[in-house]
Amino acid sequence: MRIALIAHDSEKSEMIDFASEYETRLAEHDLIATGTTGGLLNEQTNLEATPMASGPEGGDLMIGAEVATDDCHAVVFFRDPMTAQPHEPDVSALLRICDVKDVPLATNRSSGEALLNGLTAEQA
Repeated sequence: MRIALIAHDSEKSEMIDFASEYETRLAEHDLIATGTTGGLLNEQTNLEATPMASGPEGGDLMIGAEVATDDCHAVVFFRDPMTAQPHEPDVSALLRICDVKDVPLATNRSSGEALLNGLTAEQA
């Protein structure tokens, strides 16, 4: 199963913490990420995430394309709803394609944990 990990700038440390806490579960999957988030995951955890382009260069759109072609099966997008910057990925397009393709998308730590717990239960 392929899982995408994306985080707005202010949420990158939360994503690293989340990935570290759930490292064993995440390691069972093929991980992709937007460029900066993927680089941080690869540097600061024992996980291997394939980095796409960074958010400002269309990495979120590349992940959306993976969802559209049934190559990505879940998305965890830690976003900052209060102070997101114009250069950061927009959840709207990803939300739309995930809804169309019936792919789960988590937008905060609690929903990310629920998503991973659901995937684990589904595999059992």
